Amino acid sequence: MVDLGEVKEQLTHVLDPEIGINVVDLGLIYDISEPRDGQVNIKMTLTTPDCPLHEGFLDAVEGAVAPVNGVEYVKVDVVFDPPWTPDRMNQDVRKQLGIQ
Repeated sequence: MVDLGEVKEQLTHVLDPEIGINVVDLGLIYDISEPRDGQVNIKMTLTTPDCPLHEGFLDAVEGAVAPVNGVEYVKVDVVFDPPWTPDRMNQDVRKQLGIQ
């Protein structure tokens, strides 16, 4: 069994290269689950469907999670429903970016 808390912690090391804030605090991670032993499914979104960094984000998320003890396979699904809004961001991040 994989420690999903550790998976989430590892995802805090995946930064948006434009603003240097991690995907968890940006509210881009919608769900983390382990439907079968060793398989981690991550449901995430991007701030826009046309994000030019789409593939890079997927690779970074997979790369951050793969070393976690017990992880044998990482599946990342990018979804846009519900749509991302700044309200999904961590409150401290919103404040840091001047979004109230």
